[in-house]
Amino acid sequence: MTARDDDLPLAERVAGTIRDGLIAGRFAPGERLSEQEVAARHGISRNTLREVFRLLTSQGLLTHIPNRGVFVASPDAAAVLDIYRARRVIQKGAVEASTPGHPAFARMAAFVAAGEAGKGLGDWRQVGTANMEFHRAMVELCDSPRLSACFDLILAELRLVFGRLEDNAHLHAPYIALNAALLARLQAGDRAAALRDLDAYLTRSERSVLAVLQRKKG
Repeated sequence: MTARDDDLPLAERVAGTIRDGLIAGRFAPGERLSEQEVAARHGISRNTLREVFRLLTSQGLLTHIPNRGVFVASPDAAAVLDIYRARRVIQKGAVEASTPGHPAFARMAAFVAAGEAGKGLGDWRQVGTANMEFHRAMVELCDSPRLSACFDLILAELRLVFGRLEDNAHLHAPYIALNAALLARLQAGDRAAALRDLDAYLTRSERSVLAVLQRKKG
């Protein structure tokens, strides 16, 4: 947690912690959240918890069903289309804003290595989390806390989409090498090539996710 995070109201800090958990794949789409359990885990009152739930619901990450409770959202194909639309705008902006030697490159490299390690262990959930964090670090190239906060919401929702699918090699393995190649383009300062690679990357990923969702629907 950063010093800036420490300055946030308690409800916003806890919402951020839960959002990080969503990005890491710790919650399943459609999972019911127990108010008592979540409040105890974070050491907060029921009133603060309700504010946390209200924030995350307004962000589309939780769903409140009257007389039933609060559930983790389960994004559909329409959400996927909009998620990737937003990713293209923000991540292409990050590529265009990139500068040689930016500190985000080291974080991106670390997540490429984490993806490789997960692959070696056959831990595809770890690979998926490393991939999410790679793209999260990429947006740090913008040096914009607002854009990073916006992208966190997008990644959390995207991870819920992946939660509807099966974590396996087919879904995650191709992107380990693609992440490494994209990072190499950025470190070399070849923005034009990086933009082309990123566009192809996002198109491939979007089509793959939509295809799996369609098969599951059928």
